[in-house]
Amino acid sequence: MAVKRGRAAAAMVTTLIALVTLLGVGPRPAVADDEKALFHFRDARITESSGLAMSPTHPGIVYTHNDSGDGPRFFAVDMRGRTKATFDVAGAVARDWEAMAASVENGHGVLWLADIGDNLEGAWPDVSIYKVVEPTTLRDATVQAVRYRFRYAGGGRNAEGVMVNPRTGRLYVISKEFSGSIYAAPRQLRSDRVNILKRVGSAPIMATDAAYAPDGSSFVIRTYFSASLFRAPDDLIAKLDVPSLAQSESITYTRDGKSLLTGSEGRHSPVYEIPLPADAIPTQSPPPTPQPSAALKPVAETSANDTTNDTANGSTGPSPTGLLLWVSVALAAIAAITFIARRAR
Repeated sequence: MAVKRGRAAAAMVTTLIALVTLLGVGPRPAVADDEKALFHFRDARITESSGLAMSPTHPGIVYTHNDSGDGPRFFAVDMRGRTKATFDVAGAVARDWEAMAASVENGHGVLWLADIGDNLEGAWPDVSIYKVVEPTTLRDATVQAVRYRFRYAGGGRNAEGVMVNPRTGRLYVISKEFSGSIYAAPRQLRSDRVNILKRVGSAPIMATDAAYAPDGSSFVIRTYFSASLFRAPDDLIAKLDVPSLAQSESITYTRDGKSLLTGSEGRHSPVYEIPLPADAIPTQSPPPTPQPSAALKPVAETSANDTTNDTANGSTGPSPTGLLLWVSVALAAIAAITFIARRAR
C-alpha cells in the first residue's frame, strides 16, 4: 500500500509540473521577433517528437522518435521536414522513449535510443538504452537492436536526456529533476547484465535533452525554458536564447557543430536552428580514437533535496522568478501528497 501511495504521489507531482509547463507560466528566455522554424515535421505519425539526433553519415538528415504511446520505431527526416524512411526496431520495447543520440564506431554510424522515462521517479527496476547500427540506405526497413540495461547507483531517476562523447565513446544520461544530475555509463557496456550509472556532475533544473558537440569539446543540456553549454560537468560556457516552445523536448548539434537544432512535441511540431556563439563553436578537428576519459570522474550521489550553491562555477539553476514558481509547485505537490496519504489510510 505504501508503494502505491508513493507512486500516486509522484504521478501527482509530475502532473503538476506538466500543467505549469503547458500553461506557459515558467520563465522563458527572450527570442528574436523574426525567429522562424527551420522546418515542421510533415509526417502525421510524428505526434510527440521527443528526441533528435543528426545523422553522422547522411548529410541533411535528422532522426527522431515519438514519446510513450508509439511502438519501437524512429524516423529519418530531411531539412524540409519530409520523412525519408521509417525504421522499426527489432529486439526493442518502447515503454517511454525520451531521447536519442548518434555516434561513430569504426567508421560506421551508430544510433542510441533511450527508454529512460520514469514519471514515477524510480518505479522501474532498471531502464534500457538500445544501440542500432545506422542504416546505410534511407528506405523503410527493420533494424536490429542491442539492449543495454541500466540502474542508477543512488536509486531510480526520471530522465529525458542521453548523449555520447565522440572522443571516448562513453554514454551519459541526464536526469530530469529539480536538482538534476549527469550520470556516466561504464566505459565498457555489458548486454548480459545491468550496467550501473554513476553521477559525475549536476544538470539544470528539469532537463529534457542533451547532446555532445561533434568534436567532443562541449555539450548542451536543454530544459523546458533554456539551453546551457558546458565544457565539462559544472563548467558552464553560456546560456543560450532559445525559442519559446509548447513543450521543449529535444536538442542536437548540426554536423558542422556551428548550430543547434531544437524541437517540441505535438503534431507537425517545429524544429528551430540556434546559431552558437563564436567561442562555443567546435574546432572541426576530427575526434581522436575513443579511449577512457579521465576528465569525468564519479562524484557523490545527491538527492533531489540538495541545496548546493553553484554560484562559483556558473549556476545552472533557475532565476528568482523561476525559483518562486518551482517552490509553488513543490508546495502544491506536498499538499497533494498529504491528501493522498490521508485518503489511503
